[in-house]
Amino acid sequence: MSDLVFLLLIFFMLTSTLISPNAIKLLLPQSSSGQTMAKQNVTVSIDAEEHFYVENQPKTLEELEPFLEALLNDVQEGTVKLHSDHTVQVQSVVYVIDAVNHINQRHNTKHKVILATEAKTK
Repeated sequence: MSDLVFLLLIFFMLTSTLISPNAIKLLLPQSSSGQTMAKQNVTVSIDAEEHFYVENQPKTLEELEPFLEALLNDVQEGTVKLHSDHTVQVQSVVYVIDAVNHINQRHNTKHKVILATEAKTK
């Protein structure tokens, strides 16, 4: 009986690693500085086609600010971690920063945006 349980355990461990997570493929810009270890409350991603994703949910530019506002509603000093493909125009990054700044002005909060980067390989 224990052999059967052990084989089932191995089977589920192997098959669970083959399942790919629902992730957005991005090539992050590289940075030689250390990584920021700030706790993020919300993750925003912009892919190479300049589609916006908030917590892996696709959002239009018009939906971005209200959705961020709803997620940051109960937080006074939240952090928005921005994952942006290295080919994305700077204007798309500015849209996210502006959305967070508008939320800060309306609710007198101190949310900040940090840009996720990849460690530079030597």
